Amino acid sequence: MSQLVTRCLSAFRRQLLLNATTPIRIATASKSNPAYEHDGKTRVSILNKELDLGLMINNFSQVGFRLNNEMVIVGPMAIFPRSALSWNVGSMDDINEDSLSLFYTLEPKIDILVLGIGDQKVTPKFSRKIIEFMRKYRINVEVLSTEQACATFNFLNAESRMVAAALIPPLHISYNENDLLQTKLRQKELYHTDDF
Repeated sequence: MSQLVTRCLSAFRRQLLLNATTPIRIATASKSNPAYEHDGKTRVSILNKELDLGLMINNFSQVGFRLNNEMVIVGPMAIFPRSALSWNVGSMDDINEDSLSLFYTLEPKIDILVLGIGDQKVTPKFSRKIIEFMRKYRINVEVLSTEQACATFNFLNAESRMVAAALIPPLHISYNENDLLQTKLRQKELYHTDDF
C-alpha cells in the first residue's frame, strides 16, 4: 500500500505542476498577427485555492489544521470532501471502534479512510487492528503520520474519491525557512525586524 501511496503522490506532484498554470501560446507580434489572443492577463491557479475541489488541508501545527477555505480546526479532526468536524480523540491510544464509528455509519459510504496519528511511530500491531476492524465495513484504511496523511487526503480528494481522514496534530514539527516565510507572509510581517 505504501508503494501505491508513493506512486499516487508522484502523480499528484506532476498533476499539480501541470495544473498550477494555464498554458500560454508564445508567438511573435505584428500588427496583422497579435501575439496574444486572450484578454492580456496570465492566469495562475493554485490547486489548494480551488474551493470547487472540496476541502483540502493547507497546513497543520501542534494546535490543529488550516483548510483551503481559511477555516481553522483546533485539535484532532475528521475531514471529508465537503465538511470537517472536530474529532474527540486525544492520542493514538484513544483510537478504537467507538472513535471510528463515524466513518462507517456515513452515507454514501467512503472508499478509504486516511488515518494520521500525529508524529507517533506507526506500529504493525496498531495498523493491523484498525485495518481488520474497518475491513468488516469494506473500508480501506491507510495509517500514516499526520504529515503524510494530509498529503494523501488532498491527493485522493482532488481525484474526487470518496475519502475521509481522521487526523491528530503532531506533537513536534520541524520547520524550515520556507515554512517561516509562508507564516510571515500570511501574517504580513515579512519586513518587520526584531529589535535586539
